[in-house]
Amino acid sequence: MSASPLSLSPQQAADLRHMRLALALGRRHLGRTWPNPSVGAVVVAGDTVVGQAVTAPGGRPHGEPVALAMAGAAARGATLYVTLEPCSHHGRTPPCVEAIAAAGIARVVTGIEDPDPRVAGRGHAYLRAQGIAVETGILAEEAARDHIGHVTRVTQGRPSLHLKLARTQDGFAAPGNGERLRITGPIADGAVHLWRAHADAIMIGIGTARADDPALTVRLPGLSARSPMRIVLDSTLRLNPSSHLVRGAHDVPTLVLTTRKAPAHAKRMLASFGVEVVTVDADGSGRIDLAAAFRTLGERGLTRLCSEGGPALADALCAAGLVDHCTLITGPRALGGEGGLPALGPHLDRALREGAFRAVETRALGPDRAVTYERI
Repeated sequence: MSASPLSLSPQQAADLRHMRLALALGRRHLGRTWPNPSVGAVVVAGDTVVGQAVTAPGGRPHGEPVALAMAGAAARGATLYVTLEPCSHHGRTPPCVEAIAAAGIARVVTGIEDPDPRVAGRGHAYLRAQGIAVETGILAEEAARDHIGHVTRVTQGRPSLHLKLARTQDGFAAPGNGERLRITGPIADGAVHLWRAHADAIMIGIGTARADDPALTVRLPGLSARSPMRIVLDSTLRLNPSSHLVRGAHDVPTLVLTTRKAPAHAKRMLASFGVEVVTVDADGSGRIDLAAAFRTLGERGLTRLCSEGGPALADALCAAGLVDHCTLITGPRALGGEGGLPALGPHLDRALREGAFRAVETRALGPDRAVTYERI
């Protein structure tokens, strides 16, 4: 629906308003429902919201039956707004389409069709066969963006990836002498922590793990429990046992992906601290095969990754065609001089310059500027 606000009918305006609410609900549990998508659902009788819900943490129950239960008898003859096509297959719970039909819903409005082969239009078809009016494609672009993790996993067998990079005004991520450089301020740092909270997992390479010793937790008031799984790519298991990642593994799930070259004693040591170590294929240079690593993560049910692993990993991920969104945060100060580490490697720089990505959001984060790009 792309008509201007002045040309919308009252029904179209109501559809947009209620779908925006459903999308806002769905975003609340991003990062908490994998392997299932975080789906927002709103039941509207007349112009009154009588039920609303989002997929519960862990992926069950889905948002639709919870919203219908809240609505109760008011659901009969009402409209259900849902961000993703309702499921039509039997799993651990009955399909949502059966609950919708049993509740007496008269009309269903969805954001996008679910590309999961078990659904893929069957949910909409079932509802229509029950005499329920169905309309889809309302705020489809926003819905597709919110559900990109689910869509990428069921269509490509891997989680989606949001890449985050910080750079100075003159384009550097760090000075050439290996020292750490604080580029962004507290407002931008808070935004990064919110992205973490909406991810299933956050991923870095062993270089960043050794150089920065990050905790990779969510440090926003009231959101520490939203810290995602931490993933380290470490082809020979050089992760320091005294690092924050290893010492905190019993509190926050920590996964290390390695190769067959990794020594057995290092695996045992990390396992003793609660770190899970998984072996994946290596590429021709002996490093972790990134495509194989992402397939492994997809098989485990992960849908949304956030990477803060530095320029080298970012460029390798771009070269492998695994970056779906990229956020560049530019600080207010320049590094100056020569010999700094460029924030953009050659593959990512070329992809951004040659139009493989498009800018979809620009935000001022205090003195910093964040531009988010999505792959075309």
